[in-house]
Amino acid sequence: MTSINDVTTIEKDGNISIITLNSPPVNALSAPVREGLHKGITEARNDGETEAIVIICEGRTFIAGADISEFGKEPKGPSLFEVQEFIENSNKPVIAAIHGTALGGGLEVALTCHYRIAVPSAKCGLPEVNLGLLPGAGGTQRLPRVVGVEKALQMVTSGQHVPAKQCLEMGLVDEIANEDSLKEDSINFAKKIVSENRPLVKISEMNDKVEAARGNENIFKDFRASIARRARGFLAPEYNIQCIEAAVNNSFDEGIKVERTLFMELVTGTQSAAQRYAFFAQRQVAKIPDIEPDTEIKSFSSIGVIGAGTMGGGISMNFANVGIPVTIIEQSQENLDKGLGIIRKNYENTANKGRITFEDVEKRTDLIKGSTDINDLSNCDLIIEAVFENMDLKKDIFKTLDGIAKKGSILATNTSALDINEIAEVTSRPEDVIGLHFFSPANVMRLLEIVRGEKTSKSVVATSMKMAKGIGKVAAVVGVCPGFVGNRILAQRQREANKLILEGAMPWEVDDALFDFGFPMGPFAMSDLAGLDIGWDEDLSTGDTLRDKLCEAGRLGQKTGKGFYIYDEKRNKSPDTEVEKLIIEFSEKHQIKRRDISKEEILERCLYPMINEGFKILEEGMAIRASDIDIVWINGYGWPMYEGGPMFYGQLIGYDKILKWHQDMEEKFGSDFSPSPYLEKVVNEKINLFG
Repeated sequence: MTSINDVTTIEKDGNISIITLNSPPVNALSAPVREGLHKGITEARNDGETEAIVIICEGRTFIAGADISEFGKEPKGPSLFEVQEFIENSNKPVIAAIHGTALGGGLEVALTCHYRIAVPSAKCGLPEVNLGLLPGAGGTQRLPRVVGVEKALQMVTSGQHVPAKQCLEMGLVDEIANEDSLKEDSINFAKKIVSENRPLVKISEMNDKVEAARGNENIFKDFRASIARRARGFLAPEYNIQCIEAAVNNSFDEGIKVERTLFMELVTGTQSAAQRYAFFAQRQVAKIPDIEPDTEIKSFSSIGVIGAGTMGGGISMNFANVGIPVTIIEQSQENLDKGLGIIRKNYENTANKGRITFEDVEKRTDLIKGSTDINDLSNCDLIIEAVFENMDLKKDIFKTLDGIAKKGSILATNTSALDINEIAEVTSRPEDVIGLHFFSPANVMRLLEIVRGEKTSKSVVATSMKMAKGIGKVAAVVGVCPGFVGNRILAQRQREANKLILEGAMPWEVDDALFDFGFPMGPFAMSDLAGLDIGWDEDLSTGDTLRDKLCEAGRLGQKTGKGFYIYDEKRNKSPDTEVEKLIIEFSEKHQIKRRDISKEEILERCLYPMINEGFKILEEGMAIRASDIDIVWINGYGWPMYEGGPMFYGQLIGYDKILKWHQDMEEKFGSDFSPSPYLEKVVNEKINLFG
């Protein structure tokens, strides 16, 4: 074995040269890796005894993609294109030996090899779309030539990781190796290629599958329609489709030119910058500065949940999904049975859609037991209270838990806004109390706000973070304040949205502006979905608010067929003249002069105060990083990933512009628009929030 550079070695087994890459953690295509490949192929090609070349990787994976850290920097060493061309034009067959994953640039390298062999657990994919990009090294041109146009379209627009067996079926790999003998099997496969005198297969010259699709525009029309909803607002899926179209309608070389042009548009644009930022931010959110790596992690093998309603049921499902038993407590058998029934129905609906098996339904429901006796939680490692938002009720529950829960048990509340420190103080162990704010529906939404109280121990925080990862959540540690991070910022948007419809806009105009920005729905459609009567009491209603008026009129949202909108039998919404009349009358009654309000003003009024509130949160230490705020809003509230979250978006707009807008609005309309002192500091001192 000979060392080529710090990350590459070459050795021989008879007439086969084996180039081994070892660049932890994922053998990304850094300059040293590209250099090692180029030099290794050169050496093997020049070796008179070598008849075939195997490229294999050490560690847990094959080449798992480009080195994202090199984006935007001056390139060093041979380019990826040079390496690929050198491999493809080798006069000796080159075989990619794949384990772990061959992703992005890794798969693009493998596609320039003449053959590919993979272990059964391996996966291949082109996930660039998830970073707002497209495969920029021939992936969009070679892939459809191997797997066909339809499969290529699905792969490049979804970023899916395709299992090895499926890769074999579609022709993406040529051979499946044994799981524990990839190197040996790859060498034997290479020897077989040599002995059978197999051709040097150049995918770039395989045109049958792309030519078969030429002239069939329905392929692309139908595919665009099928992904329209999930791809809304994103540039990368459409650009990927255009590249596949170029592969169908042009020569390989011309298609490469199209791919390169569109790649450069994406990589230099704001959408990809935002998506790459979000990618790294989601990694960083798990890092808590004051929690050392050796902090004690508590074990949790049994979970207790208090409340079998929508939140309690959804929370319970998260744990059952990963095989952890749950005990749900309710006050009455009737409510308990209802809650358990809804859980089963949710699982059955998922099974009917083919996402889990009916065997899974039974396994998971069997893990969720119900009880009306809170003492049945005495041996649980983690107990989560999920009752309605009443401080006195929550305090009573935690007093009880303090008396029955075993020592070391974590006591958590799912409150969305209440003071966790106040709840913790009724116990003799405030260090074990934490907020776990799940988002509805809890079994679907990825975000979990982990609310750290003043006395919450580091061990409890660290354990909660590990637990969140274990159940597939994106967790952000936040501080104790009204609404925490997500709902506190949401309140700013809701306040201005409510003002806007009294000043001249209609609910559907506000919703449309925010929908076009990229949110899945606007605030008034969201209110209708949730129910306008949440927190509303008919007996206490004074008619002083627009919501009062709507609820008093029986307009409770989708469940009654009318709220801010009117709904048909399929819950499709339409603007309603009755609501328009009611709003106008309400404005007149309160002497609010209505005027025309532009889409631009709607966006500024709804979004800029959110950014300003984010600065207040950072100033108070309620979020660790600006990027944590963005992760909360991307994963919990539907902020479009291609806009990076409110804090990143504010940077794109310009914090100086955001500050000036608040100063002007404060002068005109008062303290609702007072700029955060920290925003002023960031602007005046030119502080970079993102390092």
